[in-house]
Amino acid sequence: MSIHILALVGSVRAGSHNGQLAQAAAKLTPEGVELSIQENLEQVPFYNEDLDSEGSIPQHAAALRESAARADALLLFVPEYNGTMSAVLKNAIDWLSRPYGAGALSGKPVAVIGASGGQYGGVWAHQDARKAATAAQANVIEDITLSIPNSLTRFADTHPIDDSEISTELKSVVARLAKAAERTTAAHV
Repeated sequence: MSIHILALVGSVRAGSHNGQLAQAAAKLTPEGVELSIQENLEQVPFYNEDLDSEGSIPQHAAALRESAARADALLLFVPEYNGTMSAVLKNAIDWLSRPYGAGALSGKPVAVIGASGGQYGGVWAHQDARKAATAAQANVIEDITLSIPNSLTRFADTHPIDDSEISTELKSVVARLAKAAERTTAAHV
């Protein structure tokens, strides 16, 4: 059985270190695990219940929900903006939380990691992302963490995949999240 992990990247800028981390994670998956990166998060409109009715859900929101529903687990790559997670990631979580109790995150294993230019690696943003995902009824794996500080310096001349410490940690994160997904899947069979 193959495990599918969906990555949501909270930074949509070209050259984003969190985007680079997601690309590296996709290349470092163990056998039997696939990690795909959700595209076009910036095109998902802000959540609005008026838009969230059967037959009229915006295309990019519907695509996000479908991708998350097919995934066995989600890996959130969270930058820190003004001490919290980015609006694009919070919006994605909002869309995935509905309908409440049956949203695409409900019961799914979710891990939160990421890089930040600051000295703490975005830990405040990671805490907020875990809180939002928990409220969306995801099974947040609290002991899977990776907060990379000073990313502007650390990755100035090196892609994360070429940083042996980061590559090793990413492999561990993906493998542990895949194991959590296997346990969840086995429990529902």
